[in-house]
Amino acid sequence: MARSLRSSTTRLFYSLCSSPKTSASPHPPPSSPVSSLLAGSFYLRRLSTGAAARVKEEWWKESMDRLRNIGISAHIDSGKTTLTERILYYTGRIHEIHEVRGKDGVGAKMDSMDLEREKGITIQSAATYCTWNGYQVNIIDTPGHVDFTIEVERALRVLDGAVLVLCSVGGVQSQSITVDRQMRRYDVPRVAFINKLDRMGADPWKVLNQARSKLRHHSAAVQVPIGLEDDFQGLVDLVQLKAYYFHGSSGEKVVSEEIPAKMEALVAEKRRELIEVVSEVDDKLAELFLSDEPIASIELEEAIRRATVARKFIPVFMGSAFKNKGVQPLLDGVLSYLPCPTEVCNYALDQTKKEEKVVLSGTPAGPLVALAFKLEEGRFGQLTYLRIYEGVIKKGDFVINVNTGKKIKVPRLVRMHSDELEDIQEAHAGQIVAVFGVDCASGDTFTDGSVRYTMTSMNVPEPVMSLAVSPVSKDSGGQFSKALNRFQKEDPTFRVGLDPESGQTIISGMGELHLDIYVERIRREYKVDATVGKPRVNFRETVTQRAEFDYLHKKQTGGQGQYGRVCGYVEPLLHGSSAKFEFENMIVGQAIPSNFIPAIEKGFREAANSGSLIGHPVENIRVVLTDGASHAVDSSELAFKLAAIYAFRKCYTAARPVILEPIMLVELKGPAEFQGTVTGDINKRKGLIVGNDQDGDDSVITAHVPLNNMFGYSTALRSMTQGKGEFTMEYKEHAPVSHDVQMQLVSTHQGTKAAE
Repeated sequence: MARSLRSSTTRLFYSLCSSPKTSASPHPPPSSPVSSLLAGSFYLRRLSTGAAARVKEEWWKESMDRLRNIGISAHIDSGKTTLTERILYYTGRIHEIHEVRGKDGVGAKMDSMDLEREKGITIQSAATYCTWNGYQVNIIDTPGHVDFTIEVERALRVLDGAVLVLCSVGGVQSQSITVDRQMRRYDVPRVAFINKLDRMGADPWKVLNQARSKLRHHSAAVQVPIGLEDDFQGLVDLVQLKAYYFHGSSGEKVVSEEIPAKMEALVAEKRRELIEVVSEVDDKLAELFLSDEPIASIELEEAIRRATVARKFIPVFMGSAFKNKGVQPLLDGVLSYLPCPTEVCNYALDQTKKEEKVVLSGTPAGPLVALAFKLEEGRFGQLTYLRIYEGVIKKGDFVINVNTGKKIKVPRLVRMHSDELEDIQEAHAGQIVAVFGVDCASGDTFTDGSVRYTMTSMNVPEPVMSLAVSPVSKDSGGQFSKALNRFQKEDPTFRVGLDPESGQTIISGMGELHLDIYVERIRREYKVDATVGKPRVNFRETVTQRAEFDYLHKKQTGGQGQYGRVCGYVEPLLHGSSAKFEFENMIVGQAIPSNFIPAIEKGFREAANSGSLIGHPVENIRVVLTDGASHAVDSSELAFKLAAIYAFRKCYTAARPVILEPIMLVELKGPAEFQGTVTGDINKRKGLIVGNDQDGDDSVITAHVPLNNMFGYSTALRSMTQGKGEFTMEYKEHAPVSHDVQMQLVSTHQGTKAAE
């Protein structure tokens, strides 16, 4: 193509150079052979640039159309791991099949059962790349744990489409509902796969009806099984009207035949049902359906694709991954019905305009925007997985980490291919690549510097709960700290600190489950057993009224003494002020030399780190210095700092301090039949119910509940709702506790201090 382009432009160049002078062109003809040559080269350059841009555009358009980023999610034990194993085998990604609980003891490649960090693909592996019919399919690891971490949101943002696996015996189970709800929240188009048709009691039509009633899916089957249970032989494709059988030792030979005569009536009925359901959400197909014209396979396929991409319809596939039946047609369905990256609308947050949403074009033509969505410890250092949303990234390019403002060179760009890393020179929008040697945290956004976009909000909520953790054996301290460092990089809401009094390692996060997950991951992934202390709520203290202080710190021990006097008052800050602590110097004249003022402020700040009620930090307080006295010889920075600390402690009780506790915004979702029990339990936990809505058969309750009363709630909610209820919890504010709770907290604190 490039050769023909060159020859055509050369011909044009010669014709321009030798064109007659009588030109109808509005531009005057060139007057000499030199100017003629220059004009010709200008036209040639313009034409070749435009043509090259068009060729480039066609190239990336075709490349983007042949790309799918999908996730596979399911209820536990629906066959997600087995299905992934078969997909990898049929696409040539692995060369033999191992079962999840197989007799050979190898275990499935992507076995997440034990969260083991095996070589090759493990649950840690963020994106597995495979090819099917000339299309590139990235299978992205969808997190199994529920809604509390930022990580879940990022993984679902990277997906363009998903496969929801349902068990033909178990049907729609509690985790299926959770997973589906997550996908709906992040607007992920999906196809469903009813697995395990070879099992006793398999009934795909029951499962399809459950998906319609429980998940509110607008769905219909695109396949009909030939036989069920032990008699399961193959599938009939309702779109192409072909029967498929799977031969060979691992079902790798797909044989297409005519539909069995005994099934023709059922196939006609189910195809009509499929057309009816799709035509309800697709106008083009509805016109054909209403005019009673025969609908061709290609028209039906296009209509299903339009409706699926628009998230108005979910096509249902069937099969048995364990018996190697139905996996290849499912892969064809992923290519046919799930969107390519340009068909999905992604938005970024513009940091220069107060996080205003900006829709990204999703093409390589725009400025570079890429999200680091997963970090992995590789043998060459940190491997960072990037999803490129816009623009092009090249090896050796300089990119800017918007979250930290650092400029970084891309030393090595790779694509995960088979078991090896395949080095590539450049990657464009829509692709998932990995980079080595880039120090960043998970969730960081990279750009080329022309824009300041982030893919996720930079406002990281403050942690609300802490736990003391320590490794059981002293030898595993290295692995323990390695794990904590990695988790901090992965999740900005997870913090690690040291308790200055006890010297224990304190981990803080967004709730009980959040921290439990990380303790479990330390045990599973790093083989370190950790002892966990009692959960600790991050209380705060504050003052409610103005109190004066006048304190003289005087000490004489031979030689230079200590002398410092501070006068002033403390008062509560106005509600809604951004600062937690304010210090103001209102001394007129030189009662205290100005070089001692910073030491006084430091003393007050230090004293506010630990209130006298329960030893937690004091917030929303304003300290005003109005007078003082100094000594020409004995005054020093230390003397004034100590004077400030003692002055604060002395006037603190007069300012009527109160304890503040974190209040959580809790959203519960569960079947309406359990509404009374759940609301009663929230009232028992001193919660304030602020909203109650119906969502289909579910009841959605919004409440403000003190975090201190939410321990063990996930277990309590499960037992109240037979495992069907779920809740999300996020920090709202710190609010004063009631008087009886304050007395109880103070006496507990005094008791522990006395014991020490």
